[in-house]
Amino acid sequence: MNLLSSAWFWITLIAILVIIRDIFIQKSHTITHNFPIVGHFRYWLERIGPELRQYIVANNREELPFNRQERSWIYASSKNENNLQGFGTDQDFSSPGYIFIKNAMMGFNPSKEHLYHQNPGVLPAAKVIGLYHKRAKPFRPYSIINISGMSYGSLSAKAVESLNKGALLAGCYHNTGEGSLSPYHQNGADVMLNIGTAYFGVRELDGRFSMEKLKQKVEENPCIKAIELKLSQGAKPGKGGMLPKSKINKEIAEIRHIPMDKDAMSPAFHSEFSTVPEMVDFIESMAAETGLPVGVKSAIGKLEQWEELAAYMEKHGKGPDFITIDGGEGGTGAAPHAFADHVSMPFTFAFAKVYQIFQRHNLTDKIFFIASGKLGFPEKALMAFAMGADSIHIAREAMMSIGCIQAQKCHTNHCPTGIATSNKWLQAGIDVTLKSERYYRYHYTLVKEIAEITHACGYEHPTQMTMDDIEWSMGDNNRTMALSKALGYTKTEISYSGLEDLVKCPHLGGLNARKRLSL
Repeated sequence: MNLLSSAWFWITLIAILVIIRDIFIQKSHTITHNFPIVGHFRYWLERIGPELRQYIVANNREELPFNRQERSWIYASSKNENNLQGFGTDQDFSSPGYIFIKNAMMGFNPSKEHLYHQNPGVLPAAKVIGLYHKRAKPFRPYSIINISGMSYGSLSAKAVESLNKGALLAGCYHNTGEGSLSPYHQNGADVMLNIGTAYFGVRELDGRFSMEKLKQKVEENPCIKAIELKLSQGAKPGKGGMLPKSKINKEIAEIRHIPMDKDAMSPAFHSEFSTVPEMVDFIESMAAETGLPVGVKSAIGKLEQWEELAAYMEKHGKGPDFITIDGGEGGTGAAPHAFADHVSMPFTFAFAKVYQIFQRHNLTDKIFFIASGKLGFPEKALMAFAMGADSIHIAREAMMSIGCIQAQKCHTNHCPTGIATSNKWLQAGIDVTLKSERYYRYHYTLVKEIAEITHACGYEHPTQMTMDDIEWSMGDNNRTMALSKALGYTKTEISYSGLEDLVKCPHLGGLNARKRLSL
């Protein structure tokens, strides 16, 4: 009884102190001033609101950016659990934009000797990056699905290492994000080096780009297979990023070539060029000095400069080897809400408009198109391939495969899963061996299901999908429309001679994965 009395004494004392503080001292919050104690519960509930809605309020299909059904499919796939659903679909077939994939009466049936039966999770890209511009080191991605740019610093060391080791198992490449190549990107997987507006990792301390540092980085790291010049990204097009100095440790400073005592600011735009011809010259100089294919990544808004780029490339025969089109749905980078919600077009319209521009200039069979923006699901990936994509970049889906729960705290440094934080305690819960295997299982399942649906449509490879193989629901009027009619174009047919020719290509990446499979 004395112990109980003592506990209640301390509880009462703390409550009185909180009341005194709320009413007489703090001036910031009217709620807690007017309703001491109870007001704190209101703020606490608000703080955990996203988690409560995820598991209690929202139904399986309504939550954004990824609903519970989508997250559950990724989690089950990554854990090699049952990812099937029973008793039919719970989707609304009449909702506008609903995707219908048209299966064939008699699909493509791989023979017993077909490579699909050796490993259904292997599907190389149908095009070679850099071949048209005669780069010294052209590159055919070993996988049609690859990891999009997420920087070390934004993601934790253990998260980056998990993804890279998972990419090694899958044979896909791992984009570094603009934070440059870190030791955690160097576990054997192919790498795409992302260069942003701050030129992290290939710059002088004053921020100027250094070609010598780029050449040195490429020479010392043969895992780098291509260079991606980031113009903008879906989360915040036209706005640079910022890594606060509180998150900059000695290792990050050395990797990015930045001082430790200042916030790391990424400018909104590049300082090395300001016109299309200057950008092309910059791309060509990097390709000439490194031998690697060089492409650009961008969110899409105004189209005039894309028209100019396509015309310039057609006339001069030089320019980017690949174009990564990032939909406005992108979101691994924290951004002001107006940028995230309203600036740049969503993937479908962005890709369709840019693809048509390059098609009019007879370049779509010469450029490698990468699609990005919530496409890490079989039906969405196949829609992108039908529209003209050659491969898919995934980011948040990859994060979820290694444990992300969509807490939406990426920008706070308090990610509860340790994935998007530099906090050592929170990172400690990540088992790299386990998480790398989970990314691999998700990647394997995604590629396998893409292949299965492709076969159901009568094709061997998803690049053979046409815009007439996919239809959209036009709403509750019992009408559907083929992509070709809805978007106003038919994609350029790509030369394809069979999967066996792809795996025998001398430019095929994924060397370590190929050794395991004897391909």
